[in-house]
Amino acid sequence: MSDSAGETSPKESNRVISQGGKYTCRGWKREPNVITPESNAVVIEETVSNRATLTLQPNWPQIFRGETITLRCEIKDGGDTEWTYEWLPDNLNTPPTYNEYRIISATEADSGEYRCKGRRDSYSSTEWSDVITLTVSSNRPKAELRADDRDIPVGGSVTLTCSVNPSSSGWKYFWYRGEKTSEPLTSQLSAGPIRVSEEGVYWCRGGRGEPVYYTEYSDSVTIYTNSEFDICFESRILNDPLYLFLLFE
Repeated sequence: MSDSAGETSPKESNRVISQGGKYTCRGWKREPNVITPESNAVVIEETVSNRATLTLQPNWPQIFRGETITLRCEIKDGGDTEWTYEWLPDNLNTPPTYNEYRIISATEADSGEYRCKGRRDSYSSTEWSDVITLTVSSNRPKAELRADDRDIPVGGSVTLTCSVNPSSSGWKYFWYRGEKTSEPLTSQLSAGPIRVSEEGVYWCRGGRGEPVYYTEYSDSVTIYTNSEFDICFESRILNDPLYLFLLFE
């Protein structure tokens, strides 16, 4: 084919592809026998139908400085494919890229948006997962201890409640009597209030995760036990004994 100036127009050849890869082409003319140099490469990325799902473990809405957490990327219906993984932000892509990214002793610098995707080979991958936004608080939280009464009635008990400020999920509570550096009352590890019937100075702190991340100790609360003394006075009125019992608290 010639244009109006009598020059030959270049011919194009189209090909439909359905697989990711690195593609080049070259031209060939039969007479005279001429083969052009190879063209520049074009990389085609194939998006596979498998879905990448990113999870945070433990899945707490608020993370504190010093906690250990794990981001895990899972490929739905991944089968026996040996996936490699890509992460955002880019600084997580330190080969080899596994499906887990563990943050030990988190800091504020770990705050940000995270995504992942699975890569089947150099030219085919999943879509990026949904975003998980990680926010790391700068301060270690402190436990708060409250008592419904400071005096234990005879034969009774009082309720102690430990909480974490600021409030967040996943805490269990460690209880101490006497010095806060002593061993915790192992029988009193709890996720809620406890009842005590022994006087003393009490403390608590929260803990969660593996390894356990502890809050600051609470302020102390002193609990007292009421004592009962029976004092008998004898009096003789009309030759009959009269006994008086006085109760001191």
